[in-house]
Amino acid sequence: MNAEIITIGDEILIGQIVDTNSQWIGKELNKIGVSVYQISSIQDEEQHILNAFKEAQSRADIVIITGGLGPTKDDITKKTIAKFFNDQEIVEYPEVIDHIKRMFKKYNIPYNKVQQYQAQLPSKARLLMNRMGTAPGMWFYENNTVFVSMPGVPYEMKGLMKHEVIPRIQEQFKLPFIIHKTVMTYGQGESVIAERIEDWANKLPDFIKLAYLPSFGRVRLRLSAKGPKKQVLEDGLHTVLQELYLLLSDIITGHESGVTIEEHIGNLLKDSEKTLCTAESVTGGKIASTIVSVPGSSVYFNGSIVAYSSKMKQELLHVSSETIKKYSVVSSNVVEEMAISAMKKTNSDYAIAVTGNAGPTSDKTSTAVGVVFIAIASAKGVVVEEFNFGHPREKVINRTVNKSLQMLQQEILKK
Repeated sequence: MNAEIITIGDEILIGQIVDTNSQWIGKELNKIGVSVYQISSIQDEEQHILNAFKEAQSRADIVIITGGLGPTKDDITKKTIAKFFNDQEIVEYPEVIDHIKRMFKKYNIPYNKVQQYQAQLPSKARLLMNRMGTAPGMWFYENNTVFVSMPGVPYEMKGLMKHEVIPRIQEQFKLPFIIHKTVMTYGQGESVIAERIEDWANKLPDFIKLAYLPSFGRVRLRLSAKGPKKQVLEDGLHTVLQELYLLLSDIITGHESGVTIEEHIGNLLKDSEKTLCTAESVTGGKIASTIVSVPGSSVYFNGSIVAYSSKMKQELLHVSSETIKKYSVVSSNVVEEMAISAMKKTNSDYAIAVTGNAGPTSDKTSTAVGVVFIAIASAKGVVVEEFNFGHPREKVINRTVNKSLQMLQQEILKK
């Protein structure tokens, strides 16, 4: 069972917004056994949309479309999809009008007849009620292909997917099982790892596929098993994972099953009823931002102190001026004082502290660009490590975030 995702909107193509919808939809479809074979972003132009629909219909069982469903003239998806299905008959849904009026009344917005257009759908469409917005979704089924059209607003799209689209797909199609297991490694590049596990990778069963997912400072190895019998997939993955752990035991830092490292850390902290804070210089708050991206993180995350300048490190974190003068602001001594002070100030059980030189120039320090010091403080003491993350600036910052979280995870898991 394969799917194609089409996002409609010039704002994506000119870089005004980032298409996060496709990423989320792909993940949700994969969970129920639907493989996404292609993702396309196209212009708000009728012929371009019609061509994309025709091509998608020739190769996909399910076509998911987002964008272009508003009441204004630049939103042409509804008219174009009606033309694609040769459906000029319009059906008006009173329940949609009532819903829009209730929404507008709740937020003191005057209702106007332009909004009535939202309730008018092609006759071949099945209504997908949008409880989060004004534009309903549409479900078409023709020539053995399902077409689903939804608004591009992320929270509206997600509501429709969860409550309308996913249940209908599961009801209409017999779906296979898809299971992913992801092994996280740190310290070696993709090509080195590939050479180390070449013989093992060549002997993988046909129903298991290997993918390399390199990012700043780490490589994830994703094993994907697909087939009709769940137990066969699980047994196969268990066997090959045991073999992989033996081959790469020196660089494997853990595994994930759709759970990010920040989510895993959050779960560990909640389970142990511990709290966390950060003291950030080189990352400027990005570690804290990553941590609080997890819903419910307020249970375990106490806060962050972003002390970018030497002055702020002294005033906010009480880093000794003598320490800075003697060892430099980018040093193990400074980052250790930052971590201890942050942990005390926020009354936290763990603290991450970072200081470094992200570049492109070395500013007022003699430390080379790319050098970063990371400290993890806890009741057990302070662990400090030095790294050289190279160039460019973005790489240094992102690798610092990733390595900080990995170090924290390791400290939490220590007995």
